[in-house]
Amino acid sequence: MTLPAEFHAIAERVNNWGRWGADDEIGTLNLITDEVVRAAAAEVRTGRRVALALPLREDGVQTGVIPGRVNPLHAMVQINQELFGPGTVACSDDAVTMGLQAGTHWDALSHVSHSGRLYNGRPAELITAHAGAAFAGIDKPRHIVSRGVLLDVARAHGVERLPGGHAVTPDDLAAAEELAGTRVRAGDIVLVRTGQVRVLLAGDRHAYGYPSPGLSVRTPEWFHARDVAAVANDTLTFEIFPPEIEDLWLPVHALDLVEMGMMQGQNWNLEELSTACGESGRYAFLLSATPEPFAGGTGAPVAPVAVL
Repeated sequence: MTLPAEFHAIAERVNNWGRWGADDEIGTLNLITDEVVRAAAAEVRTGRRVALALPLREDGVQTGVIPGRVNPLHAMVQINQELFGPGTVACSDDAVTMGLQAGTHWDALSHVSHSGRLYNGRPAELITAHAGAAFAGIDKPRHIVSRGVLLDVARAHGVERLPGGHAVTPDDLAAAEELAGTRVRAGDIVLVRTGQVRVLLAGDRHAYGYPSPGLSVRTPEWFHARDVAAVANDTLTFEIFPPEIEDLWLPVHALDLVEMGMMQGQNWNLEELSTACGESGRYAFLLSATPEPFAGGTGAPVAPVAVL
């Protein structure tokens, strides 16, 4: 089955291949300049810090639907061991096996391909069993710090959580931007709140994943027009699931990551941030969200912090 003409038309409109050179591996993160970061720092008014990551735990987000994407398996490898003899300082160490995209994470630009191509037109064969991502791996973005903007779509609709069949549209983003009282600008990292993570926090992992609200296939053009640096939200699949166009699976992934070169984040907990922004009436903040630099990884855990 080939991708439909509608998909290819959008892809052509948002394509950034070659925009930052033929060898570029970080895409829209190039939009986070020194000037952008200085302006982001000016958003800090109170110093309040809000953590946006879910805890990494064995009974975490994953349900086994995605093969290999296992929740963290935590094991102690030494407990109070006196390494240098009796009476010396004792150490405890642990080890973890987990899917790199098991919890709160960023997708690398190499996470998906379509039509045999990765971002910037590179061949999908650059992803191998031996080395992982030889191009555009999650280790390439060395620092992700910028102005964050919360687009609280659920609050803009006057609800705690959008229904499972809700595709977040450009009109939804514009309404949330109006609520925020600030315009999304070049180099911003946009956080889209649907409220879906409330289902997970209430204990239902299966209902959290399906059905789920999420971004519509029409949203990449909105982000492209604003020169957004990266986007994250509070769902398992990022985009609406099941898809809004029958049999067109993960089109937003392909448009954002492959065509635009824009990183995506999933499983972010935006509930406390929504409360904080609602109380202060300010929806822009300094955001620190650098992924763990796993060499060749197609995604990685992140522990984002918003500073208001």
